Amino acid sequence: MNRRLVPTREDCVYTSCYCEENVWKLCDYVRKQRTAPLEHLFVIFISNETRTVPLWKQKSGHGDLPVIWDYHVILLQADQSDSLVYDLDSTLSFPCSLKLYAAQALRSESDIRPEYHRKFRVVPADSFLLNFASDRSHMRNSDGSWKMPPPTYAPICTAECQMNLDGFINMDPAICWGVVFSLNHFLQRYIGSTSSASSSSSSAARSS
Repeated sequence: MNRRLVPTREDCVYTSCYCEENVWKLCDYVRKQRTAPLEHLFVIFISNETRTVPLWKQKSGHGDLPVIWDYHVILLQADQSDSLVYDLDSTLSFPCSLKLYAAQALRSESDIRPEYHRKFRVVPADSFLLNFASDRSHMRNSDGSWKMPPPTYAPICTAECQMNLDGFINMDPAICWGVVFSLNHFLQRYIGSTSSASSSSSSAARSS
């Protein structure tokens, strides 16, 4: 029987609205437990210039309406013919095949307004573990209160940096770590085609 890459969804370290840290913890688990080579894992930041990206099949969604995130982060395991997605905020299986995730969670952009088109910053897991830092300041209101309760563990930082989350969210390919893809190029790279993205999408993000 194959060993699990990460714990079951229920046993993963998870804090709502801190998806980047949830994924960092998944990568850290793999590094410490050696359940897979890190070179097969990639951290995927999903965002765009307007920071309005629709995703379906999210726990915070309602029916078949998408959730519009400013950004979202998932883990991709790309060491087999069908890449696997680990998304702790999704109602899909954990893990889920990238083909199914593309069809049900990403869907096609053919009838979505350009400002909602998604971009994907693909960062090798080892690079993410070494370089990512967040002091969680993006989750504080102007009066210092929390927008959402933070994780109970200490903020993730490096010796050189306390906060660089914005660089990962920024989809300018000239900055930060990783490679930036459009939806079609991302699916071509990790599935081999773009046909897995369903043509069905909600009117909430459709072109007028």
